[in-house]
Amino acid sequence: MKLITFTDGGARGNPGPAAAGVVIKNEAGKILTSYGEYLGEQTNNFAEYSGLISALKKAAELGATEVECVLDSELVTKQMQGKYKVKEPTLQKLFVTAYNAAAKFKKVSYRHVMRAQNKEADQMVNEALDQRM
Repeated sequence: MKLITFTDGGARGNPGPAAAGVVIKNEAGKILTSYGEYLGEQTNNFAEYSGLISALKKAAELGATEVECVLDSELVTKQMQGKYKVKEPTLQKLFVTAYNAAAKFKKVSYRHVMRAQNKEADQMVNEALDQRM
């Protein structure tokens, strides 16, 4: 079963109060789950990776064998595709966690989109932040 994950992360201040947002859909476009997670004081890139990791874990729980990951973070997308090196130590740890989570699937792809095409995940981030502020 293929699932499409839409993830986002944001920090108000960078670093600052941060959250990750996840929306998971089936191939027909039906939302199976959507949620936001407050992360405390973190950077934007930490939040972006946290969203991806959370989505991969949830997709596994939902029984996915294939996952298409849609992100508006060009950095995380290109790092997961192996096009950019991961130099920052905290991001290196998150990259390994995401890589290991992705290894559980038969196929995983990463697609970068503009923020306007990722509104649902962005909304989950803002709702999680607004509830804490």
